[in-house]
Amino acid sequence: MTLSTHLRRRSLLLAGAAALGAPALVHAQPRPARVLRVGHQKGWLSILKGRGTLEKRLAPLGVGVSWTEFNAGPVQLEALNVGAIDFGDVGEAPPIFAQAAGAPLVYAGATVPRPRLEAVVVPKDSPVRSVADLKGKRVAYNKGSNVHYFLAKLLEKNGLAYGDVQSVFLPPPDARAAFERGAVDAWVIWDPFYAAAQRTLQARLLADATGVAHNRGYYFTSRDYATRNTDVLRIAIAEVDAVDTWASRHKAEAATELSQVLGLDRAITQAFVDRAAYGTAVVTRDILAEQQQIADTFLSLKLIPRRLNLLHAAPVDLA
Repeated sequence: MTLSTHLRRRSLLLAGAAALGAPALVHAQPRPARVLRVGHQKGWLSILKGRGTLEKRLAPLGVGVSWTEFNAGPVQLEALNVGAIDFGDVGEAPPIFAQAAGAPLVYAGATVPRPRLEAVVVPKDSPVRSVADLKGKRVAYNKGSNVHYFLAKLLEKNGLAYGDVQSVFLPPPDARAAFERGAVDAWVIWDPFYAAAQRTLQARLLADATGVAHNRGYYFTSRDYATRNTDVLRIAIAEVDAVDTWASRHKAEAATELSQVLGLDRAITQAFVDRAAYGTAVVTRDILAEQQQIADTFLSLKLIPRRLNLLHAAPVDLA
């Protein structure tokens, strides 16, 4: 084959590829050397995604960002376990179950305590006036969730055993329906479901988690990713904290934006935003000790099969 024939054939191949919509090889963009694959639920990470600030901060490092939305924390943790994501947000309880099952997760960041965002509510005309009055009553809540731990510690604090109430395990939508029709006497729930119950069902607050449970939110990663990408994770936590700081200073705007993300009435998200606490930082051994207490409580309730030692779950130093 002559050189001129070879060049003609190459030109025809490139022209055919362009006609088929294939990217021209001469214009191909280099793939990022590293990627942060973020899993998230509808909430503050959705706002961070919409702003694009994480991408801007990571671009100089040659790091790309991808986003995948999930409907619950445990599903995100499953995605981490199979290597589909590198970073995500979750409540206190789901990581305990994931670690008990051998997931390679470590804690990259934690919010400040937010005890007012979870509560026990009762119907507005309920005769239940104190936690002690819950003895023998039907209490609905999501099994293995942050409120499961909260309820166990709340009962203990008020002189009741965990078995003194009739636990009715229901996810939030089903628990709300049972609460509304009077099939349960109390509901242990978190925001924004809690705010929605107050706003639309006139649910009455019996007790929140103040003085009982910290109710932190957590940001997780894998041991392997944390070891190789401390710079990326440090920036990710800083950007999450920046959204927290903005929300704490602009609560009206934050409630509006969150209502659009969650598809809820603004009055509901305003109640949620007003009682939240703000701030996210890297995880310390003291914070891991809080998770250890939750793990030990779940072991005593036979919710996990073995004792965990969570002090090894801290990532490499991100401070």
